[in-house]
Amino acid sequence: MFLIKTDKAHQELQPGRRTLGQRERALLLMANGHRSVTDFGELFGGREQASRVAAQLMDTGYLQHRQPPPQPEPAAAVAADVFDGKRSLATTRMFLFDLCERMFVRRDPLLAERFREALRAARDRESMLATANAMLEAIEQAAGAERAESIRERIDKLLPALPLH
Repeated sequence: MFLIKTDKAHQELQPGRRTLGQRERALLLMANGHRSVTDFGELFGGREQASRVAAQLMDTGYLQHRQPPPQPEPAAAVAADVFDGKRSLATTRMFLFDLCERMFVRRDPLLAERFREALRAARDRESMLATANAMLEAIEQAAGAERAESIRERIDKLLPALPLH
């Protein structure tokens, strides 16, 4: 329950008007629609005392409830990097460059530079996969097997299918 001032409270807080005590006025000053009774607990030596003062101010018309805005329904869980484009080595390379930046640049800049160089040199599926596998080994060491496996699945979705002979 969030508390907001009424017109009566605003009048009470005008200079030269003092019908309430210091604690009640302090609560009125802090009631801005973003604070609840629990936020005033420290000021009043506990939530119970703050609740009593707030209830008294509500009963006498100085405060009123402001309901928090409704929370939006949580969106269905969607991967942050959803991809629905065509499979290609170029797309895979870009994904691996991005992955290199996110996973290695801060932790190990020299390793990140080695992976970037290997990705620049990778011109075919085999060299791209070799670099990806080296990155996945490093990711497994840093972030665990589950994370590495989820990235491996993503790479498999990006790489073009092998041609049938």
